[in-house]
Amino acid sequence: MMRIRITFSKQGALRYTGHLDLHRLWERAARRAELPLAYSQGFHPQPKLNIAAALPLGFSSRCEMLDMRLEHDIALDGLRDRLQETLPIGIQVSSIEVVDERAPALQTQVAAAEYEVTLTEAIDGSDLKRRIDSVMESASLLRERRGKQYDLRPLIEGLDILPDGKIFMRLTAREGATGRPEEVLDVLSIAFEGTRIERSRLIFQS
Repeated sequence: MMRIRITFSKQGALRYTGHLDLHRLWERAARRAELPLAYSQGFHPQPKLNIAAALPLGFSSRCEMLDMRLEHDIALDGLRDRLQETLPIGIQVSSIEVVDERAPALQTQVAAAEYEVTLTEAIDGSDLKRRIDSVMESASLLRERRGKQYDLRPLIEGLDILPDGKIFMRLTAREGATGRPEEVLDVLSIAFEGTRIERSRLIFQS
């Protein structure tokens, strides 16, 4: 068994491809590239593909990661180009590396994620800075998700304005403690519909 880790971007119309459809897309790509993709046992064998963290519908990303298990070792030379030829426009493979089969599952190692938010409707810079400072200085930000109250503040590790005017967010991405950009935008009184959000980095446990 061989385990490879693929880093890729998800842009354009592919922003609206859901998590399950993305799995199917990668399975088809692996088949077309004639990779010896490994499958689970049982009545409904599933390809052994693991995406680091589900990307919300409509978000773009330049840092997605996928672990793919193969039935046997293959050469990495030329693999990136072979896979890229089978993928639709909007998915761009940036790197492929071999990972130790005994390493923890990819999705269990994600600790945080960084996002860049482009505002499609102008907001006064000083007013935006004031809103951000207010959020970061808050002791708590009590909200409700799926009928349960939670505190958003501990889920925000970083929030700032980048030199190009985009909003930078670093949010926790652990199981049971995941910050969502749209919820941060809500406490900033910014309409989600007036933004474009890109995931720029995944941070893993050291």
